[in-house]
Amino acid sequence: MKAAVLYSTVPKSDTVPKTGTAPSADGAAGGAGQKPSYASARPLVVQELERPEPRAGELGVAITYSSLCHSDLSVVDGSRVRPLPMALGHEAVGRVVSVGDGVSGVSPGDHVVLVFVPSCGDCRACRSGRPALCHRAAEVNGSGDLLHGEALLRTPAGERINHHLGVSAFADYAVVARESVVVIDDDVPDTVAAMFGCAVLTGMGAVLNTAAVTAGQSVAVFGLGAVGLSAVMAAALAGAGSVIAIDPNPGKHQLAIDCGATAVGTPDDAARLIAEAAGDGVDVAIEAVGSAGVIAACLGHVTRGGAVVSVGLPHPSAELTVPALQFAGAGKRLLGSYMGDAVPGRDIPLYLGYWREGKLPVGLLHTDTRPLAEINEGLDALASGQVVRRLFQA
Repeated sequence: MKAAVLYSTVPKSDTVPKTGTAPSADGAAGGAGQKPSYASARPLVVQELERPEPRAGELGVAITYSSLCHSDLSVVDGSRVRPLPMALGHEAVGRVVSVGDGVSGVSPGDHVVLVFVPSCGDCRACRSGRPALCHRAAEVNGSGDLLHGEALLRTPAGERINHHLGVSAFADYAVVARESVVVIDDDVPDTVAAMFGCAVLTGMGAVLNTAAVTAGQSVAVFGLGAVGLSAVMAAALAGAGSVIAIDPNPGKHQLAIDCGATAVGTPDDAARLIAEAAGDGVDVAIEAVGSAGVIAACLGHVTRGGAVVSVGLPHPSAELTVPALQFAGAGKRLLGSYMGDAVPGRDIPLYLGYWREGKLPVGLLHTDTRPLAEINEGLDALASGQVVRRLFQA
């Protein structure tokens, strides 16, 4: 099998890996003093690995398309600390090719979306109906293992390679837990389905599940990556009276309008646009940047009794400092939303239904498709805001 493996991180200020030694596809690496470039540092190494077979409770999936997300970039630059080496990628679509013992409801040939939280079904969070917060999944996703056993992937020299969020989708094949897939209809185009396991699930879920936006409410979305744009779509779908989309990159503003925003602007425009649309503040602000500063700003942009939904993943060292009186004094709420508080087996078919009805223009998120060999160039394109969702084929 072919997979893209991260052997060492590349901090944002560097051009070459910080620790360890990583085999390079072409033997080259960027030199000190150059403009930071993942294409020159080549932290992700696309290589041939021995193909593992699924164990009990697992599936073998042929990956047709994988999708590059900021969460992948956060692992590469060290913002999200993960055990290395690791086969990256957590958003993908594919076909089941093999089924392990004890697996039900899935057969070879089934069309599946992969999801990055393989809920165990029996922990406190799962029993309370919040599988996105599964305790067991958090444990194995952090350790690089799979839900039903230790990591299966190995380097050509026999060293363990960790799995990324139970998926490791930058590959042509993956072994995943049965709980990491949702079966979908055959006629859904793979270029659409590939974005449902993270971007669509997270952004839409933040609006529909976590915030429970209702018709007529006002919503502001800060950060117009694929997750933020999915939140814009969801707010429009919910019938929000105004949907204000904010991003410093003007190149994303028309796309936000196409996704359903009623007003767009940069952070400097936010206060004015919100005042024009919603007076003293919006009912709901979605933070899809991963910035403590933006979370704090969002609290200032919601009305009394309003809610801020934090979707982005700030650096672990980031701290939030806000006036405490905003909560009891103004009834404001700060809500965390991981994977959109989704129940994937329920929400992915529901959202695909909206797509079929023409209410969810997910295809707008797909910037382009490239071969997996260009994955490092894709990191640069994502980091610079050139793409929303770039898909890869191995």
